[in-house]
Amino acid sequence: MEQKPLRIGLVVGEASGANLALGMVQEILKLHPNAIIEGIGSEELIELGMHSLFDMNELSVMGLVEVLKQLPRLLKVRKSIISHFLNNPPDVFIGVDAPDFNLAVETKLKEAGVPTIHYVSPTVWAWREKRIHKIGKATNLVLGVFPFEKQIYDKYGLAYKFVGHTMADNIAIDVDREKAKQDLNLDDSNYIAILPGSRAREIESLLSIFLETFSILRIDNPNLKAIIPAVNTQREEQIHELIANFQLSEEATSSLKNSYNKQALIDACVVTRKVAREVMIASDLVLLASGTAALEAMLCKRPMVVAYKMSAITYMMMKRMYKPKYFSLPNILADELLVPELLQDDVNPQNLAKQLQNVWQVNYDDNQIVLDKFVAIHKTLKCNADKQAAIALLELAKAK
Repeated sequence: MEQKPLRIGLVVGEASGANLALGMVQEILKLHPNAIIEGIGSEELIELGMHSLFDMNELSVMGLVEVLKQLPRLLKVRKSIISHFLNNPPDVFIGVDAPDFNLAVETKLKEAGVPTIHYVSPTVWAWREKRIHKIGKATNLVLGVFPFEKQIYDKYGLAYKFVGHTMADNIAIDVDREKAKQDLNLDDSNYIAILPGSRAREIESLLSIFLETFSILRIDNPNLKAIIPAVNTQREEQIHELIANFQLSEEATSSLKNSYNKQALIDACVVTRKVAREVMIASDLVLLASGTAALEAMLCKRPMVVAYKMSAITYMMMKRMYKPKYFSLPNILADELLVPELLQDDVNPQNLAKQLQNVWQVNYDDNQIVLDKFVAIHKTLKCNADKQAAIALLELAKAK
Protein backbone atom coordinates (compact mmCIF):
# COMPACT_ATOMS: atom_id res chain seq x y z
CA MET A 1 0.00 0.00 0.00
CA GLU A 2 1.41 3.39 -0.99
CA GLN A 3 2.34 5.58 1.97
CA LYS A 4 0.48 8.86 2.32
CA PRO A 5 2.63 11.86 1.35
CA LEU A 6 3.97 14.01 4.15
CA ARG A 7 1.84 17.13 4.70
CA ILE A 8 3.58 20.26 5.98
CA GLY A 9 1.99 23.54 6.97
CA LEU A 10 4.34 26.48 6.41
CA VAL A 11 3.80 30.20 6.96
CA VAL A 12 6.54 32.65 6.01
CA GLY A 13 6.17 36.32 6.90
CA GLU A 14 8.76 38.18 4.81
CA ALA A 15 11.78 37.93 2.50
CA SER A 16 14.38 37.10 5.15
CA GLY A 17 12.21 34.28 6.49
CA ALA A 18 11.55 33.02 2.98
CA ASN A 19 15.29 32.62 2.45
CA LEU A 20 15.49 30.44 5.58
CA ALA A 21 12.49 28.38 4.53
CA LEU A 22 13.68 27.85 0.96
CA GLY A 23 16.77 25.82 1.79
CA MET A 24 14.93 23.83 4.44
CA VAL A 25 12.16 22.92 1.99
CA GLN A 26 14.73 21.88 -0.62
CA GLU A 27 16.29 19.52 1.94
CA ILE A 28 12.88 18.11 2.89
CA LEU A 29 12.02 17.45 -0.76
CA LYS A 30 15.23 15.46 -1.22
CA LEU A 31 13.90 12.95 1.32
CA HIS A 32 10.17 13.40 0.63
CA PRO A 33 9.78 14.48 -3.01
CA ASN A 34 6.00 14.01 -2.84
CA ALA A 35 5.56 16.14 0.27
CA ILE A 36 2.56 18.48 0.21
CA ILE A 37 3.52 21.93 1.49
CA GLU A 38 0.94 24.68 1.86
CA GLY A 39 0.34 27.90 3.77
CA ILE A 40 1.92 31.25 2.91
CA GLY A 41 5.19 31.49 1.05
CA SER A 42 7.37 33.36 -1.42
CA GLU A 43 7.51 33.06 -5.20
CA GLU A 44 10.59 30.82 -4.88
CA LEU A 45 8.77 28.46 -2.51
CA ILE A 46 5.79 28.37 -4.85
CA GLU A 47 8.16 27.38 -7.68
CA LEU A 48 9.23 24.40 -5.54
CA GLY A 49 5.60 23.29 -5.47
CA MET A 50 4.27 24.98 -2.34
CA HIS A 51 0.61 26.02 -2.43
CA SER A 52 0.38 29.56 -1.01
CA LEU A 53 -3.07 30.53 0.21
CA PHE A 54 -2.20 34.23 0.43
CA ASP A 55 0.44 36.59 -0.94
CA MET A 56 3.39 36.67 1.47
CA ASN A 57 3.43 40.48 1.29
CA GLU A 58 0.14 40.44 3.22
CA LEU A 59 2.21 39.79 6.36
CA SER A 60 5.16 42.08 5.67
CA VAL A 61 4.45 44.77 8.26
CA MET A 62 6.91 46.05 10.87
CA GLY A 63 6.65 48.36 13.88
CA LEU A 64 4.09 48.49 16.70
CA VAL A 65 2.11 51.37 15.23
CA GLU A 66 2.33 50.04 11.66
CA VAL A 67 0.97 46.64 12.72
CA LEU A 68 -1.98 48.29 14.50
CA LYS A 69 -2.94 50.09 11.29
CA GLN A 70 -3.04 46.80 9.37
CA LEU A 71 -4.50 44.72 12.20
CA PRO A 72 -7.98 44.04 10.76
CA ARG A 73 -6.50 42.70 7.52
CA LEU A 74 -3.87 40.61 9.37
CA LEU A 75 -6.49 39.12 11.71
CA LYS A 76 -8.67 38.14 8.77
CA VAL A 77 -5.77 36.35 7.05
CA ARG A 78 -4.75 34.63 10.29
CA LYS A 79 -8.28 33.43 11.00
CA SER A 80 -8.46 31.96 7.51
CA ILE A 81 -5.11 30.17 7.90
CA ILE A 82 -6.09 28.69 11.28
CA SER A 83 -9.43 27.51 9.89
CA HIS A 84 -7.74 25.91 6.88
CA PHE A 85 -5.25 23.92 8.95
CA LEU A 86 -7.79 22.89 11.59
CA ASN A 87 -9.96 21.49 8.80
CA ASN A 88 -6.95 19.99 7.01
CA PRO A 89 -4.43 19.13 9.77
CA PRO A 90 -0.84 18.79 8.50
CA ASP A 91 1.63 16.26 9.91
CA VAL A 92 3.66 19.19 11.21
CA PHE A 93 3.36 22.97 11.07
CA ILE A 94 6.30 25.38 10.95
CA GLY A 95 6.00 29.14 11.24
CA VAL A 96 9.06 31.01 10.01
CA ASP A 97 9.60 34.30 11.86
CA ALA A 98 6.57 36.71 11.92
CA PRO A 99 5.95 35.76 15.59
CA ASP A 100 2.95 38.03 16.16
CA PHE A 101 1.17 36.19 13.35
CA ASN A 102 2.62 32.69 13.60
CA LEU A 103 2.55 32.08 17.36
CA ALA A 104 -1.24 32.52 17.41
CA VAL A 105 -1.56 30.03 14.53
CA GLU A 106 0.80 27.60 16.24
CA THR A 107 -1.11 27.83 19.54
CA LYS A 108 -4.42 26.85 17.94
CA LEU A 109 -2.84 24.01 15.97
CA LYS A 110 -0.87 22.65 18.93
CA GLU A 111 -4.07 22.61 21.00
CA ALA A 112 -5.62 20.56 18.18
CA GLY A 113 -2.77 18.02 18.32
CA VAL A 114 -0.65 19.27 15.41
CA PRO A 115 3.11 19.29 16.18
CA THR A 116 4.37 22.86 15.82
CA ILE A 117 7.76 24.47 15.22
CA HIS A 118 8.72 28.10 15.26
CA TYR A 119 11.80 28.88 13.16
CA VAL A 120 13.75 31.95 14.34
CA SER A 121 13.32 32.73 17.99
CA PRO A 122 11.40 35.90 18.80
CA THR A 123 13.73 38.44 20.41
CA VAL A 124 12.85 37.49 23.99
CA TRP A 125 16.52 38.11 24.81
CA ALA A 126 16.11 41.75 23.75
CA TRP A 127 12.69 42.77 25.06
CA ARG A 128 9.45 41.36 26.50
CA GLU A 129 11.06 38.25 27.99
CA LYS A 130 7.71 37.06 29.35
CA ARG A 131 6.72 36.21 25.77
CA ILE A 132 8.66 32.99 26.37
CA HIS A 133 5.55 31.56 28.09
CA LYS A 134 3.46 32.28 25.00
CA ILE A 135 6.14 30.61 22.87
CA GLY A 136 6.08 27.53 25.11
CA LYS A 137 2.30 27.30 24.81
CA ALA A 138 2.49 27.60 21.03
CA THR A 139 5.39 25.34 20.08
CA ASN A 140 6.83 21.89 20.47
CA LEU A 141 10.21 23.16 19.29
CA VAL A 142 11.95 26.44 18.48
CA LEU A 143 14.70 26.47 15.86
CA GLY A 144 17.15 29.30 16.52
CA VAL A 145 19.74 31.00 14.36
CA PHE A 146 21.92 32.57 17.08
CA PRO A 147 23.84 30.57 19.73
CA PHE A 148 23.25 32.97 22.64
CA GLU A 149 19.49 32.31 22.53
CA LYS A 150 19.70 28.81 23.99
CA GLN A 151 20.36 29.95 27.55
CA ILE A 152 17.01 31.72 27.84
CA TYR A 153 15.12 28.64 26.59
CA ASP A 154 17.07 26.44 29.01
CA LYS A 155 16.13 28.87 31.79
CA TYR A 156 12.44 28.18 31.14
CA GLY A 157 12.83 24.49 30.21
CA LEU A 158 11.61 24.87 26.61
CA ALA A 159 12.74 22.82 23.61
CA TYR A 160 15.21 24.78 21.50
CA LYS A 161 17.68 23.78 18.81
CA PHE A 162 20.40 26.08 17.46
CA VAL A 163 20.72 25.28 13.75
CA GLY A 164 22.94 28.17 12.65
CA HIS A 165 22.10 30.59 9.87
CA THR A 166 21.61 29.57 6.26
CA MET A 167 23.28 32.79 5.08
CA ALA A 168 26.46 31.75 6.87
CA ASP A 169 26.36 28.45 4.99
CA ASN A 170 25.75 30.10 1.62
CA ILE A 171 28.38 32.86 1.83
CA ALA A 172 32.04 31.92 1.48
CA ILE A 173 34.39 32.78 4.32
CA ASP A 174 36.57 34.48 1.70
CA VAL A 175 34.23 36.29 -0.70
CA ASP A 176 35.22 36.91 -4.33
CA ARG A 177 34.77 40.65 -4.93
CA GLU A 178 36.11 40.63 -8.47
CA LYS A 179 33.67 37.95 -9.57
CA ALA A 180 30.79 39.86 -7.98
CA LYS A 181 31.77 43.04 -9.85
CA GLN A 182 32.00 41.13 -13.12
CA ASP A 183 28.60 39.47 -12.55
CA LEU A 184 27.05 42.90 -12.01
CA ASN A 185 28.92 44.41 -15.00
CA LEU A 186 30.39 47.15 -12.81
CA ASP A 187 33.18 49.38 -14.03
CA ASP A 188 36.26 50.40 -12.05
CA SER A 189 34.44 53.17 -10.16
CA ASN A 190 33.99 53.05 -6.39
CA TYR A 191 30.55 51.84 -5.35
CA ILE A 192 28.41 52.24 -2.27
CA ALA A 193 25.64 49.67 -1.77
CA ILE A 194 22.50 51.39 -0.52
CA LEU A 195 19.92 49.14 1.16
CA PRO A 196 17.06 51.12 2.74
CA GLY A 197 15.09 47.93 3.50
CA SER A 198 12.75 45.51 1.76
CA ARG A 199 9.45 47.02 2.92
CA ALA A 200 7.71 49.96 1.28
CA ARG A 201 7.59 51.91 4.56
CA GLU A 202 11.31 51.45 5.20
CA ILE A 203 12.20 52.62 1.71
CA GLU A 204 9.88 55.61 2.02
CA SER A 205 11.45 56.51 5.36
CA LEU A 206 15.14 56.01 4.57
CA LEU A 207 15.92 56.22 0.86
CA SER A 208 15.79 60.03 0.60
CA ILE A 209 18.10 60.32 3.62
CA PHE A 210 20.46 57.77 2.08
CA LEU A 211 20.43 59.58 -1.29
CA GLU A 212 21.33 62.87 0.37
CA THR A 213 24.12 61.06 2.24
CA PHE A 214 25.33 59.77 -1.10
CA SER A 215 25.26 63.33 -2.49
CA ILE A 216 27.49 64.51 0.38
CA LEU A 217 29.97 61.69 -0.19
CA ARG A 218 30.19 62.64 -3.87
CA ILE A 219 31.57 66.09 -2.98
CA ASP A 220 35.00 64.56 -2.26
CA ASN A 221 34.41 61.46 -4.41
CA PRO A 222 32.67 62.67 -7.61
CA ASN A 223 33.14 59.30 -9.32
CA LEU A 224 31.41 57.40 -6.53
CA LYS A 225 28.37 55.45 -7.72
CA ALA A 226 25.49 53.87 -5.81
CA ILE A 227 23.97 50.47 -6.44
CA ILE A 228 20.56 49.79 -4.92
CA PRO A 229 19.07 46.27 -4.93
CA ALA A 230 15.27 45.86 -5.07
CA VAL A 231 13.60 42.70 -3.75
CA ASN A 232 10.71 42.75 -6.23
CA THR A 233 9.09 44.73 -9.05
CA GLN A 234 6.99 46.87 -6.69
CA ARG A 235 10.02 47.96 -4.65
CA GLU A 236 12.02 48.54 -7.83
CA GLU A 237 9.34 50.90 -9.14
CA GLN A 238 9.15 52.66 -5.77
CA ILE A 239 12.94 53.18 -5.69
CA HIS A 240 13.00 54.58 -9.24
CA GLU A 241 10.15 56.95 -8.41
CA LEU A 242 11.83 58.21 -5.23
CA ILE A 243 15.11 58.80 -7.07
CA ALA A 244 13.32 60.68 -9.86
CA ASN A 245 11.46 62.89 -7.34
CA PHE A 246 14.39 63.33 -4.93
CA GLN A 247 14.93 66.83 -3.56
CA LEU A 248 17.71 67.98 -1.25
CA SER A 249 16.72 69.20 2.19
CA GLU A 250 17.05 72.92 2.89
CA GLU A 251 20.13 72.29 5.03
CA ALA A 252 21.84 70.35 2.28
CA THR A 253 20.88 72.75 -0.51
CA SER A 254 23.15 75.50 0.82
CA SER A 255 26.13 73.24 1.47
CA LEU A 256 25.84 71.32 -1.82
CA LYS A 257 24.72 74.13 -4.12
CA ASN A 258 28.09 74.30 -5.93
CA SER A 259 28.48 70.55 -6.40
CA TYR A 260 24.97 69.09 -6.66
CA ASN A 261 23.55 68.10 -10.02
CA LYS A 262 20.34 66.10 -9.89
CA GLN A 263 20.82 64.42 -13.25
CA ALA A 264 24.37 63.46 -12.30
CA LEU A 265 23.01 61.92 -9.10
CA ILE A 266 20.37 59.97 -11.01
CA ASP A 267 22.98 58.76 -13.49
CA ALA A 268 25.21 57.64 -10.61
CA CYS A 269 22.46 55.42 -9.12
CA VAL A 270 22.09 51.86 -10.39
CA VAL A 271 18.89 50.06 -9.35
CA THR A 272 19.09 46.30 -9.78
CA ARG A 273 17.06 43.17 -9.17
CA LYS A 274 20.28 41.27 -8.52
CA VAL A 275 20.49 39.82 -5.02
CA ALA A 276 21.65 42.16 -2.26
CA ARG A 277 24.46 39.78 -1.33
CA GLU A 278 26.24 40.17 -4.67
CA VAL A 279 25.68 43.91 -4.57
CA MET A 280 27.29 44.17 -1.13
CA ILE A 281 30.24 41.95 -2.01
CA ALA A 282 30.96 44.04 -5.11
CA SER A 283 30.76 47.38 -3.28
CA ASP A 284 33.43 49.34 -1.42
CA LEU A 285 31.13 50.15 1.48
CA VAL A 286 27.53 49.61 2.53
CA LEU A 287 24.82 51.89 3.92
CA LEU A 288 21.83 49.94 5.10
CA ALA A 289 18.77 49.69 7.28
CA SER A 290 19.15 47.56 10.39
CA GLY A 291 17.94 43.99 10.11
CA THR A 292 19.07 40.75 8.52
CA ALA A 293 20.89 42.75 5.82
CA ALA A 294 23.41 43.95 8.43
CA LEU A 295 24.23 40.34 9.29
CA GLU A 296 24.59 39.60 5.58
CA ALA A 297 26.94 42.56 5.10
CA MET A 298 29.07 41.26 7.95
CA LEU A 299 29.18 37.78 6.40
CA CYS A 300 30.25 39.48 3.15
CA LYS A 301 33.09 41.12 5.17
CA ARG A 302 32.15 44.63 4.05
CA PRO A 303 32.59 47.96 5.86
CA MET A 304 29.16 49.31 6.73
CA VAL A 305 27.09 51.88 8.55
CA VAL A 306 23.76 50.67 9.95
CA ALA A 307 20.79 53.01 10.44
CA TYR A 308 17.18 52.73 11.45
CA LYS A 309 14.18 55.01 11.94
CA MET A 310 10.76 54.08 13.24
CA SER A 311 7.62 55.99 14.13
CA ALA A 312 7.99 58.26 17.17
CA ILE A 313 5.50 56.23 19.22
CA THR A 314 7.17 52.93 18.34
CA TYR A 315 10.56 54.40 19.24
CA MET A 316 9.33 55.67 22.63
CA MET A 317 7.96 52.24 23.48
CA MET A 318 11.03 50.37 22.27
CA LYS A 319 13.40 52.69 24.14
CA ARG A 320 11.75 51.69 27.41
CA MET A 321 11.60 47.96 26.72
CA TYR A 322 14.73 47.13 24.67
CA LYS A 323 17.55 45.58 26.75
CA PRO A 324 20.72 45.06 24.60
CA LYS A 325 23.38 47.76 24.26
CA TYR A 326 23.23 47.55 20.45
CA PHE A 327 20.56 47.11 17.80
CA SER A 328 22.50 45.90 14.74
CA LEU A 329 23.17 42.16 14.51
CA PRO A 330 26.96 42.36 13.99
CA ASN A 331 27.30 44.32 17.22
CA ILE A 332 24.84 42.13 19.13
CA LEU A 333 26.67 38.97 18.07
CA ALA A 334 30.08 40.45 18.90
CA ASP A 335 28.77 42.14 22.07
CA GLU A 336 30.79 45.20 21.11
CA LEU A 337 30.61 48.11 18.68
CA LEU A 338 32.11 46.48 15.59
CA VAL A 339 30.19 48.62 13.10
CA PRO A 340 28.72 52.15 13.42
CA GLU A 341 24.99 52.16 14.14
CA LEU A 342 22.71 55.21 14.15
CA LEU A 343 19.16 55.27 15.41
CA GLN A 344 16.17 57.61 15.06
CA ASP A 345 17.13 61.33 15.31
CA ASP A 346 20.81 60.50 14.74
CA VAL A 347 19.89 59.21 11.30
CA ASN A 348 20.58 62.24 9.16
CA PRO A 349 22.72 62.67 6.02
CA GLN A 350 25.50 64.59 7.79
CA ASN A 351 25.98 61.95 10.50
CA LEU A 352 25.75 59.09 8.04
CA ALA A 353 28.24 60.67 5.62
CA LYS A 354 30.72 61.28 8.44
CA GLN A 355 30.51 57.68 9.63
CA LEU A 356 30.80 56.32 6.10
CA GLN A 357 33.85 58.46 5.40
CA ASN A 358 35.42 57.11 8.61
CA VAL A 359 34.85 53.46 7.76
CA TRP A 360 35.94 53.98 4.17
CA GLN A 361 39.28 55.37 5.35
CA VAL A 362 39.87 52.12 7.24
CA ASN A 363 40.98 49.38 4.87
CA TYR A 364 39.01 46.42 6.21
CA ASP A 365 41.31 44.00 4.43
CA ASP A 366 44.15 45.36 6.58
CA ASN A 367 42.08 45.80 9.72
CA GLN A 368 42.75 42.27 10.87
CA ILE A 369 41.10 42.70 14.27
CA VAL A 370 37.69 43.55 12.82
CA LEU A 371 38.02 41.05 9.98
CA ASP A 372 38.98 38.25 12.38
CA LYS A 373 35.87 38.96 14.45
CA PHE A 374 33.68 38.92 11.35
CA VAL A 375 35.20 35.56 10.36
CA ALA A 376 34.84 34.10 13.87
CA ILE A 377 31.14 34.99 14.00
CA HIS A 378 30.69 33.59 10.48
CA LYS A 379 32.19 30.24 11.51
CA THR A 380 29.98 30.08 14.61
CA LEU A 381 26.85 30.48 12.47
CA LYS A 382 27.99 28.10 9.70
CA CYS A 383 26.24 24.87 10.79
CA ASN A 384 24.41 23.53 7.69
CA ALA A 385 21.21 25.17 8.91
CA ASP A 386 18.95 24.02 6.06
CA LYS A 387 19.68 20.35 6.69
CA GLN A 388 19.50 20.68 10.47
CA ALA A 389 16.13 22.44 10.27
CA ALA A 390 14.76 19.84 7.83
CA ILE A 391 15.88 16.93 10.04
CA ALA A 392 14.35 18.54 13.15
CA LEU A 393 11.04 19.02 11.32
CA LEU A 394 10.97 15.47 9.95
CA GLU A 395 11.82 13.99 13.36
CA LEU A 396 8.94 15.87 14.97
CA ALA A 397 6.55 14.75 12.22
CA LYS A 398 7.76 11.16 12.62
CA ALA A 399 7.32 11.28 16.40
CA LYS A 400 3.66 12.11 15.86
